[in-house]
Amino acid sequence: MPERSGVGVPASSTSRADRDAARQQRAEAMARGEGPSSRRRSRPGKTSFEDRPPAPWGKFPLVEIVVLIALVLLIGSFFVDSSRRGPMLLGGLALGSLAGLELSIREHFGGFRSHSALLAGAVAAAAITLTYFVTKGGGAAIAVVPVVVGGVVFMAAFWLFRQAFARRTGGVGFRR
Repeated sequence: MPERSGVGVPASSTSRADRDAARQQRAEAMARGEGPSSRRRSRPGKTSFEDRPPAPWGKFPLVEIVVLIALVLLIGSFFVDSSRRGPMLLGGLALGSLAGLELSIREHFGGFRSHSALLAGAVAAAAITLTYFVTKGGGAAIAVVPVVVGGVVFMAAFWLFRQAFARRTGGVGFRR
C-alpha cells in the first residue's frame, strides 16, 4: 500500500488529523533548516544558484572586482585623450573577457552549466590569431587559412568540451 502520510505509515491507516500533523512537523523542520533539503527543489537538469561551483580563492569577490575595473577602464576610455583611449579600451575589453572566461571555465568543468560553444570560440579565436601571425597576414589567397583553421579548431574543441561536460555530469550534454 502506498505511503502518503510522510511518517512511514500507509495512508489508509492514518486519519486526516495525523497526516495534517505530520505535514505541519515537516514544514516546521524545513523552516528550521532541518530535513532532507531546506531549499526549493527545481526541475531535474535545471541548476540553482546554490549548485554553482565555488571559486578556488574562497569567498573573495575577485571576478567581481576584475569586472568593476574593466567597466571603469571602458567608461574612462571615453573621457581621456586619444593617446590613452586605445589602451584603456583594449585593457577593459581584455579584463572583462578574462573574467567571463574564468567564470565559464569554472561553471563548465564544475558541471553547473555547459559553456561548450563559448569555450570553443575562445580556443578558435586564439587559433585564428596564432595562424594569422604564423602566415604573417599574407595576401588574399592565404587570408582564408586562419578562417579554415579557426573553423576546424572550433568544431574539435566544441566536441571535446561537450564530452568533458557530459563526463562531469554523468551523461548530460548541457544544462540551462
